Amino acid sequence: MTSSLQLRSLTVAATGALVLSLSACNSDVSQVYSSSTAPSQKTGPLRVALLASSSQNGFNKAVYDGAVARAKEYGDVEVTVFDGKFDSQTQFNQVQNVAGQGTYDGIVLVPNDNVGIAAAIPAAARAKVPVVTTLFPVGPKLTELTPQVDGIVSTVAANTEENSKKLAEGVVKYCEDKDPCRVAILIGQLQFPFDNLRNKAYRSVLDGHANIKVVATGQGNYDRDTSLKATQNILQANPKLDVLLSNADQQTIGAQVALESAGVDLSEMYVTGGGGNQEAIKQVRAGKWAADQVDFPNSMGRAALEQVVNAVRGRQVTPVIDANTLGPVPVIVTKEVLGEHPDFKGEWAD
Repeated sequence: MTSSLQLRSLTVAATGALVLSLSACNSDVSQVYSSSTAPSQKTGPLRVALLASSSQNGFNKAVYDGAVARAKEYGDVEVTVFDGKFDSQTQFNQVQNVAGQGTYDGIVLVPNDNVGIAAAIPAAARAKVPVVTTLFPVGPKLTELTPQVDGIVSTVAANTEENSKKLAEGVVKYCEDKDPCRVAILIGQLQFPFDNLRNKAYRSVLDGHANIKVVATGQGNYDRDTSLKATQNILQANPKLDVLLSNADQQTIGAQVALESAGVDLSEMYVTGGGGNQEAIKQVRAGKWAADQVDFPNSMGRAALEQVVNAVRGRQVTPVIDANTLGPVPVIVTKEVLGEHPDFKGEWAD
């Protein structure tokens, strides 16, 4: 997201309401909150704060764009974005500040530390400011999508552990006839609970196969340059790699530069990404990347904004929206899968 979007309020004009069809069961908002913290029903214009994990990140920009598009359809909803700077404490403070201002009616959250930030959510609950979390659930249970914390009214996310295992299962299939099959893992930041979960999910699948050797694990921080350097360091110690298992497209794009600069033909490796951005989809279609785990951030932003508005206005709220169901393609795409969906380009650009 460009810096001009930071801390800037965008008021959008009415173009009529569009009801988003969701498969999960609805519930009355009073069933999600305790009776003392249920938000008051409000009519008229609403202000929603979107707390991005980083407003400089393309995925977060797509969540924001989706929320703004849905707000435009309501016609009386205003969205303001805050930059979490990929810093847990910054975002923790933002939740408390937004809740305490009395300016905002609801919050859409893209969490950095989904476990640590749970302690900030009660401030929003006490202020009767409903929170919808996207991408990850908030709370101690990393695979529990049902709201765990008083104040969270809805989770728009997928089961990250299961998605990660599916990506690793593709590696196992590729490695069937290779011994050893040398794998490098490129993860975001292992200090983040969900990146640690992803890494453990990968290893739970890979470590059961004696021919598969995880020779290195690098941290790419969801950044091209960081990932390029991390991959260069991996290649210095491991010039022969069969697999690059990455959880993020930005990281794979940076790693691709390092690999190709070292003379590696990516089509002869098994290379993955995560996120389903437009460049990743191009690379999978071209056969350079073998697979990509696809997310639908624009659709997630739309769905999250709708659930905030429902909560504030006393309408039915969908506590869990499976993000895997929001797009037209399966969660893991290959060249063959994309051949069956020629019009799919991805919902976001880095």
